[in-house]
Amino acid sequence: MANTKSAEKAARQSEKHRGRNNAATSQLRTAIRKAVLAIKSGKQDEALAALAAATPVIDSMVNKGLIHRNKAARHKSRLTRQVRALSK
Repeated sequence: MANTKSAEKAARQSEKHRGRNNAATSQLRTAIRKAVLAIKSGKQDEALAALAAATPVIDSMVNKGLIHRNKAARHKSRLTRQVRALSK
């Protein structure tokens, strides 16, 4: 339990931030999962659409500081490479 007013406020803010971060992280995972499932289905047009939807979500998580920019680049690179492989 917090001992001071400022510690109580920090605890409240921490709860709010944690909730927002969990929701955003879930949104990120969902976008990536949809892209992966579209790639596994083998339909390139669906995979391209899913990749186009996932890319801004991944970028926004970087801007919010939830994931590192290298991790975002890695996700985007791998998904793009898999989508391109469908056309071959």
